[in-house]
Amino acid sequence: MADVTIEKDVRELSADDLDIGYAHRAQTSHGSSAPDAPALRSDDPRLRTILKLLRRFGGVILSGPPGTGKSWLAGQVADKITNSDDGRRADIQFHASYQFEDFMEGYRPKRDASGFERRDGVFLRLVREANNHPDTNYVIVVDELSRADVGRVFGEALTYIERSKRGQTFLLPSGEQCSIPLNLYLIATMNPLDRGVDEVDAAFERRFAKIDLPPSRELLEEILDRNGFLDDIVQRRLLGWFSKINARAAQNPAAAVGHAYFVDVVDSETLREVWDYQLKYHVDRAFRYDPDTRTEIFNGWEAIFTGPGNQEASTSDVAETR
Repeated sequence: MADVTIEKDVRELSADDLDIGYAHRAQTSHGSSAPDAPALRSDDPRLRTILKLLRRFGGVILSGPPGTGKSWLAGQVADKITNSDDGRRADIQFHASYQFEDFMEGYRPKRDASGFERRDGVFLRLVREANNHPDTNYVIVVDELSRADVGRVFGEALTYIERSKRGQTFLLPSGEQCSIPLNLYLIATMNPLDRGVDEVDAAFERRFAKIDLPPSRELLEEILDRNGFLDDIVQRRLLGWFSKINARAAQNPAAAVGHAYFVDVVDSETLREVWDYQLKYHVDRAFRYDPDTRTEIFNGWEAIFTGPGNQEASTSDVAETR
């Protein structure tokens, strides 16, 4: 038997230690739920459209159901605008407790506990940077825009983010002067089913452009092809099921299933895991008051793996998902 030498003090390195693991990819994708997705190509029509709208309106809202790649697309466009310079961008997520003090300015305890001091919020810090470097582009990405009270969060700045009012000076509650420059762009995402959508639409419909990002059968097919999904029969059945459930979303918007759910699917096993740990709960919730349709959708999913022939949807069903 060959001699075996055991080395002492050998450090084991994980993929993340080498900056090639999931944690690194998630960091470099700024928290996108699809860190393995390829970078957005410079000739991608979505990029050209968003950049054109940003130049015209100063801000763009990407609206769509979960799993349609809104956050990923927002991050990719921000990377293009800033040449991947994190010092020229800010990424935040709105939530029910997010306030003006977090976004614009507020008073915070001093580190020595001797009292309170005024501090800039994330938006105001980037505004100051952009004003100091007028020939450089800056961008702020707001995820889940409709989860907060946007009027309260933006305060007076809500008026002055409008492109025609950029550069005008206004007073903050602290008495400090502020001016939002033209070289600061805003990209936001939101789910059209969130409770705060009406307030967002009312506040931003004259100020920002809005782009709908529906589930896309074509993008799903691209994802599967890129991932090397080799089972053609299962792939055709999945595409048919995807078209059918999204056709149902015309009457039940909560039923929509985004293509990004499948971004890391490489075979039938990983496809089943998407269902077992994510999609079946989504379907349960969407059709909780429609048990017959729920059963139909569940059976249709199982038929992806066991059914004869294929589940290709009709032309009219497919058209509704594009």
